[in-house]
Amino acid sequence: MFSQKTLLLFGAIYSLLFTITLASDPDPIQDFCIPNPKFGSIRTPHGLLTILPCKNSSEATAEDFVFSGMKAAGNFSDTGLAVISASPTNFPGLNTLGMSFARADIEAGGINPPHFHPRATELVHVVQGRVYAGFVDSGNRVFARILEQGEVMVFPRGLVHFLMNVGDKPATLFGSFNSQNPGIQKIPSALFGSGIDEELLQKAFGLSSKQIGTMRKKFDPKKLR
Repeated sequence: MFSQKTLLLFGAIYSLLFTITLASDPDPIQDFCIPNPKFGSIRTPHGLLTILPCKNSSEATAEDFVFSGMKAAGNFSDTGLAVISASPTNFPGLNTLGMSFARADIEAGGINPPHFHPRATELVHVVQGRVYAGFVDSGNRVFARILEQGEVMVFPRGLVHFLMNVGDKPATLFGSFNSQNPGIQKIPSALFGSGIDEELLQKAFGLSSKQIGTMRKKFDPKKLR
């Protein structure tokens, strides 16, 4: 028989493994699951995509497993960034496979501001241009360098990361995520476009009320839509 201490240890290990398992997208229990548009998508109370009900596998076609929306750059923002994402909502074959994909184009001097993905690690591949890329760990240590064409960098899940085109021509990158719904939290928008109390922001960043107001106007969520 196991001692009480041994049983408690096994219980702790099991709880840890169970927690780690729940922290990732669930494993598929069939070859694929093409979303059935008749049902739409099921979301949590917070709006997070959870399940896209399947249609009959006999109705699937090769077109469900091909995405043609990344042949050209998307629309550029005022930071010089254009992103096209591929997820189960526009690429049916990805549903339940625990992954998603994105194309990012950055104009010369443009940036992808500091942000993080709460539910996915990102692997980014530079297919054109020179990009300063990096992330910050929980000890506030930055891991960054200039990536040349053909190089790949990984951004661990949940860590703040960033990109800046340091070349004189547009840069193109492709990113893959180990979640079909990685989520994204943009740091500037989260801080100045979310309605956090102004006094707290002043104390946190040493900014005046006027400066806070300027930042809030810049990151007003209505303007960023």
